[in-house]
Amino acid sequence: MTQAPGSTLTAPHRWSIVFLLCVAFVVAYLDRQNLSYALTDPGFNKFFSLSENDRGWLNSAFFWSYTVLQVPAGWLIDKFGVRVPFAACFFLWSIVSGLTAFTTSFGQLFSLRLILGAGEAVNTPAGIRWIRQNFPAHRHGLVMGLYQASAKVGPALGAPLSAWLIHDFGWQNMFMILGFGALLWLLPWLFLVPSGDTTIPESKPVTASLSFGDMMKNRVTWGIIVGSFCYQYFNYFCLLDLPRYFAEKWQMQIMKNGAYTGASYLGFAIIATLSGYLADALIRRGYDLVAVRKGFIVAGLALASTELIGAYATSESTALGFAIFSLSSLGLATGNYWALTPAMLPGAPPGRLAALQNTAANLPGVVVPLVTSYLRKATGGWEAPMIAVFVFLIIGIASYLLLVRKEYAPK
Repeated sequence: MTQAPGSTLTAPHRWSIVFLLCVAFVVAYLDRQNLSYALTDPGFNKFFSLSENDRGWLNSAFFWSYTVLQVPAGWLIDKFGVRVPFAACFFLWSIVSGLTAFTTSFGQLFSLRLILGAGEAVNTPAGIRWIRQNFPAHRHGLVMGLYQASAKVGPALGAPLSAWLIHDFGWQNMFMILGFGALLWLLPWLFLVPSGDTTIPESKPVTASLSFGDMMKNRVTWGIIVGSFCYQYFNYFCLLDLPRYFAEKWQMQIMKNGAYTGASYLGFAIIATLSGYLADALIRRGYDLVAVRKGFIVAGLALASTELIGAYATSESTALGFAIFSLSSLGLATGNYWALTPAMLPGAPPGRLAALQNTAANLPGVVVPLVTSYLRKATGGWEAPMIAVFVFLIIGIASYLLLVRKEYAPK
C-alpha cells in the first residue's frame, strides 16, 4: 500500500479536499439519477420505444458495472492512492454522461449506463479511504456524515434541476449540461490534492493487519454487508422509483415531482450531517463508540420503516409527508454506518473495506428496479414494492443488532 507517513496537510487544506470530494459525490448522484427523470418524460420513452421492463433494465444498468467493480476499484486506490485514479475516472464518467444525449437506441443507452457505472466505481472507496487516512476516528462521524450527506444533496439538487432542464430544454440538453459541465471540477482537484497518501499527526497510518480473506470470514463483516444492503434498498427505491411513484400514483407533474423528491433528499442530507456531529460529540464525552453509532443506525432504519404508512395513504399530503419523514430519518444512520465499519474492523485494508461495504450498498441498485417492476406488473399497485422496502429495513435492524457486535470483531 502506498504510504507517506511523514507528509501532513493543514486543516484548511484537508477541508478543501473534503469539499471537493463532496462536490464529486453530488455530481456522481446527478449523473446516476438524471435517467430516472428522463424516464418520466413521454418524449424520451417514445423516442426509445421503452416498455416497463426496458425501464427497469435501464435503471439497473449503471449498478451492474458499478457494483462488480467496487473491490477492484478499492484495490486500485490502495495501490496507487487517490489523486490520479479518481481524476481519470471522474473524466470518464462525465464524458459518458454527456454523450448520453447522442444515443439513438436502447442498446446504446444501456451500454453508456454500464460505462458510467464503471467510471463511478472509484468514487466511494477513494473518498472513504482519504477521509480515514486524514481524520482521527472521533471525527469520522461528522466528516463521513458530511461526505455521505453530499450524496443526498445530489438528488436534492438533481431532482428539481433535472426536471427543470428536461422541461425547458429537453432531455438531450439535460444530459450534455450535467455531464460536460462537471469537467470543471478536475482543475481544483489536480491543483489541491497531493500525490500519494497523507496522514495527520493525531491519526495513525492505516496498515492492513487483517487480510481480506480473514475479513470475509468474520461475522461482523457479514452483518455490515447485510445491513448496508438493507439501508440502501430504501435509498435506491427512493432515488430510482420515487419519481415514478409520485407521477403514477398521484399524477404529479414533473416540476412538482422534482421539488418534492428534492425536499426529501435535502432533509436526508441535513439529518445525516447533524447525526454524525452529535454521535461524535457523545463519543468525545466518553460514551461507547460502538453503542453510540449502532444506536443511531438502528434508530434511522426503524424510523425509515414508517414509509409503509405512506404506502397505504389515501391522500397525497399524507403520502408526501411520510415520504419526506421516512427518507429524512434514514439520515440518522448515514454517517454512522460508514464510521462504525472501520472501528469494528480497524486492521482491514481501507480501500477494499470501503469498496466491499459499497458493493453491498449498491447491489440494491441492481435489485430494486427489477423487483419494483416485477411487483408493479404482478399487483398493479405500489403497495407491494413498498412492503418489500419495509421488510428489508427490518432485516437491516436485526443484522446490526445480532451480528455487528464487539465480541464478534477480530481481536
